[in-house]
Amino acid sequence: MKQKFYDTAVKQERAVLVGLITPDMTDEQSKEYLEELQFLAETAGAKTEKWFTQKLQRPERATFVGTGKLEEITAYVKSEEIDMVVFDDELSPSQLRNIENEIGVKILDRSNLILDIFAGRAQTAQAKSQVELAQLQYLLPRLTRLWTHLERQKGGIGMRGPGESQIETDRRLILNKISLLKDRLKSIDRQNETQRKNRHQLIRVALVGYTNVGKSTIMNMISKSEVFAENKLFATLDTTVRKVVIENLPFLLSDTVGFIRKLPHHLVECFKSTLDEVREADILIHVVDVSHPNFEDQIRTVNETLKDLGAIDKQIITVFNKIDAYEPVQVHPGDEAHKLTIDEFQQSWMAANNSPAIFISALKKENVDEFRKMLYDYVIALHTERYPYDHLLY
Repeated sequence: MKQKFYDTAVKQERAVLVGLITPDMTDEQSKEYLEELQFLAETAGAKTEKWFTQKLQRPERATFVGTGKLEEITAYVKSEEIDMVVFDDELSPSQLRNIENEIGVKILDRSNLILDIFAGRAQTAQAKSQVELAQLQYLLPRLTRLWTHLERQKGGIGMRGPGESQIETDRRLILNKISLLKDRLKSIDRQNETQRKNRHQLIRVALVGYTNVGKSTIMNMISKSEVFAENKLFATLDTTVRKVVIENLPFLLSDTVGFIRKLPHHLVECFKSTLDEVREADILIHVVDVSHPNFEDQIRTVNETLKDLGAIDKQIITVFNKIDAYEPVQVHPGDEAHKLTIDEFQQSWMAANNSPAIFISALKKENVDEFRKMLYDYVIALHTERYPYDHLLY
């Protein structure tokens, strides 16, 4: 008898991406945003087949994009047998329902996609609880979408009641679960606060920055530890703290979750306890991917997030990473005569910004010794100021 073999491999989902170009955006920004959304989709395990964009003053209230564009997307999805459509903004419950009814496949928005990635990356009990809480808070106002199948049963006497009662039951279960998760996170926060108090005598340094700029690589380089690092968004989700010693001076170095444009507000709220390491750090190392064409926008996003966390006034050392991948940029659009080299950019940045900065390549180990020396100088200065009688030991 011939033995049968079954393919158990998970089929890679095929996706199309949808973004709006509003009057305050350029075509280049729109391209960058959709490239980031595609990177998010790839991180989640999907393959992007096509982008759709539309210039609008603001999103359409009912369907986010215009009627004609929605018909164009629907036709492509059906002809190419696409599995899902991902929108580069958070959709309202009514928009989600209307679009799903029209296109007939799975619809995700940016928030939902990021939450899915976080759910797959969470390792510790704290991270898992934080992600589950954010997912439930996102799901709660969208419950009615799960019961739209009842609307298709015309004239069904008694059908509306069970549907509504089921929604109310689900809403009550979700609210109870949210309450339990909040209590669990409060308990974990108390434990973490106790741990932080036990470490109060050491200077605390935290790595911050946009996602995928090389924070974990720098963490491994400085602390000589093996923190997971990967060329994917949100490779690090759980905060990692290591004791580091430079020239006999010990301090604590923490690697935190990367920031990103349009980070879902539910996620920011839920991860504020994890980001206590940022709020309570003495020194922040803001890591920037200088090879990224829009790194200045990423700097602004990180600074806005730090401001929201109440940490923007801390001592910040800016580390421009990936100088090995930097490509000279035009000083002015269309100017072929002169392109800004990394040395010229460094000089102009240092002249324009009265703040400490250093340019390195963590991957190629360029300027690493200079970075260690700068970090040591700032840590020893703060340590001497805080513990004046200890400085003789170092």
